[in-house]
Amino acid sequence: MVVAVLLLVAVLAFAVARPFGLPEAVAAVPAAALAVLFGLIPWGDAAGEVRELGPTVGFLAAVLLLSYLAEAHGVFAYIGDRAARHSRGRPKRLLGAVFAAAALVTAALSLDATVVLLTPVVFTAALRIRARPEPHVYACTHLANSASLLLPVSNLTNLLAFAASGLGFATFAGLMAAPWLAVVGVEYLILRRFFAADLAVASDPPAAEPVGAPRYALVVLALTLAGFAAGQPLGVHPAFAAVAGAAALAVPLVRARKLALPAAIRAANPAFCAFVFGLGVVVLAVREHGLGALVDTLTPGGASFLGLLAVAGLAALLANVLNNLPATLVLLPAVQHNPGLLLAVLIGVDVGPNLTYVGSLATLLWRQILHARDAAPSASQFLRLGLLTVPAALVAAVAALWAGLRIAGV
Repeated sequence: MVVAVLLLVAVLAFAVARPFGLPEAVAAVPAAALAVLFGLIPWGDAAGEVRELGPTVGFLAAVLLLSYLAEAHGVFAYIGDRAARHSRGRPKRLLGAVFAAAALVTAALSLDATVVLLTPVVFTAALRIRARPEPHVYACTHLANSASLLLPVSNLTNLLAFAASGLGFATFAGLMAAPWLAVVGVEYLILRRFFAADLAVASDPPAAEPVGAPRYALVVLALTLAGFAAGQPLGVHPAFAAVAGAAALAVPLVRARKLALPAAIRAANPAFCAFVFGLGVVVLAVREHGLGALVDTLTPGGASFLGLLAVAGLAALLANVLNNLPATLVLLPAVQHNPGLLLAVLIGVDVGPNLTYVGSLATLLWRQILHARDAAPSASQFLRLGLLTVPAALVAAVAALWAGLRIAGV
């Protein structure tokens, strides 16, 4: 087990540090190969893990491309402009608009879109109304994680769990709607209180030209989201809807010569997709050499309120120790027999990463984005806010999930 754990630690440390800007796959793929060469996991099992992850990783690439093309059509610039105009120079109103935008973008386009594409727009919108950016950019990273509860397509962790759950798209969304609303509400109340001083000063922002609504792109995104829900009962993987949506957005850009193939390939982030494959193999090796048995022992067998809360807490702990993606891969085999416990795991791995930078790769990306704008977040401030939001959000989400399970009879 020691060698497997060392490989996992090396992969995660490299992903956090990213020396010389190298992609995470530079460590994950060789580590997966070493796990096979050292006999930690048979070649057949490693290949089976890659095959099982294939559809999920394919969707990840497609939705990253979809988000990039939406940005090229001006969707995120339009959202930022609407949020700034809605605020009327009042930071509290801007925070409300950012919460609504971040929650919806995360749910529909995944947490990566919120972190990579919405955060810079929100930062600019705050400066535009002469407000302090911190409350608004913190809302982006917190909701990128916690607001990803709603749909199977909102987070890679959700896709992994959805594939193992046996739930339909609509059933998953129905059960997670109340936890999603509970978490967003808790986050809003705490962030508004935590940043009260920053939100207190209103201003008279200068006039700016309005950004026109990218109607075509918004319609395509709405139809793509509908395709996610409509295709699943017919056995159509969400990746096909994402690819169709990306193709529809790409056509006008190609015709206008505003889209280059290399940029589109970079947007799909093949290096990160390779990282997910490599990480999956390394985590499988760790699980097979003792961690799986330990997790099975610690996981409750029933979906009582306390059982759900214990599983969510364990998932949140593992997310902050291992990162949320490997934590999901480790926990899934122990809970996939019980939909309630599986959804509780998602509450833990989606909400838990708001406690520390290393909880999710999305949070690390958010930190890099702010560093690039000379607005590096404070580690102590991030931790203090996480200590307030994570426990409260976990309890609220688990309570909502428990009630929903009782009502639905799942």
